[in-house]
Amino acid sequence: MKKQAAAVFTFVLAALFAAPGFAAPETYVVDPTHTYPRFEYSHFGYSNQIQRFNKTSGTIVVDRAARTGSVHISIDAKSVDTGYALFDEHIQGEDYFDTAKYPTITYKSTAVKFDGDKPVAVEGLLTVKGVTRPVTLKVTSFHSMPHPMLKKDAIGANAVAKIKRSEFNAGKNAPHVSDEVTLTIAVEALKQ
Repeated sequence: MKKQAAAVFTFVLAALFAAPGFAAPETYVVDPTHTYPRFEYSHFGYSNQIQRFNKTSGTIVVDRAARTGSVHISIDAKSVDTGYALFDEHIQGEDYFDTAKYPTITYKSTAVKFDGDKPVAVEGLLTVKGVTRPVTLKVTSFHSMPHPMLKKDAIGANAVAKIKRSEFNAGKNAPHVSDEVTLTIAVEALKQ
């Protein structure tokens, strides 16, 4: 009887430790050389302009078994890159990013939604120019595997959301320059 009880106990213990629900969360550090938030807007209806930020940092925590996670991204607003230095200066002014007062843009998740073991949406708070608003990022792709060159576990994703500049006190020249802006972020991160 004691042998059977010990065998059952060992089996239950092994099953508990093997259960996917007990997998530990994994923390990834954003790779700044492969992470570029971009924003797109209509310029007088002539064309859609796409600009980016060159300096991004942050962490991403993923627990695929438990279907939970978190995202914390910091963007250096002064790293805005339009491809034209004079325009970079212009949109760092008070009417737009006001980088003298607000040098950092942040995004902090409040929830990560999963489909199976893959994140499909991130709900969170975007802060631009000292204004914080809820923004949901739709994850359009997610990939996880060991990095072939760095020999570390890595993740990558693309995500998109639409916001209104005016909601962040940056709506000058609307509607000629569209109030609606499409945000996209291509992110890669390496496991700590």
